[in-house]
Amino acid sequence: MAETHTPNASATSTGAGLFQSQLDIAGTPLIADEPVDLGGLGTGPGPYDLLAAALATCTTMTLRFYAQRKGWDIGEVSTHVTHHRDAKQSPADRFDRVITLAPGLDAATREELLSIANRCPVHKTLTAGSAVNTDLVGDL
Repeated sequence: MAETHTPNASATSTGAGLFQSQLDIAGTPLIADEPVDLGGLGTGPGPYDLLAAALATCTTMTLRFYAQRKGWDIGEVSTHVTHHRDAKQSPADRFDRVITLAPGLDAATREELLSIANRCPVHKTLTAGSAVNTDLVGDL
């Protein structure tokens, strides 16, 4: 059995609709679901929405942290991520990320920030792949 630990996230089915789940993400509650056109109730973000959000927020946080360490005032950073899936392509999943930086940053700074964005931890996890270990518990 896996070691005991406090989970970063947990999901429990609510019984409302086929997909709706009550999430606990680091102590913050949230409802997740699938859109109506996929058989859900449309009451919250879906799993890929949450994954896209993880990439967007990690990118923004990483850029702000890096700029602060360098002593740069880069102003507001905004990251938008869209997920696409096409089973005919390899890999089938693609995340399109658009980072908006405050105007007035020189080309060298912008290029360095792009390099840093590509090294944010979630980006690295998505591009490298991950191991997932699963234990099934409960009565037989």
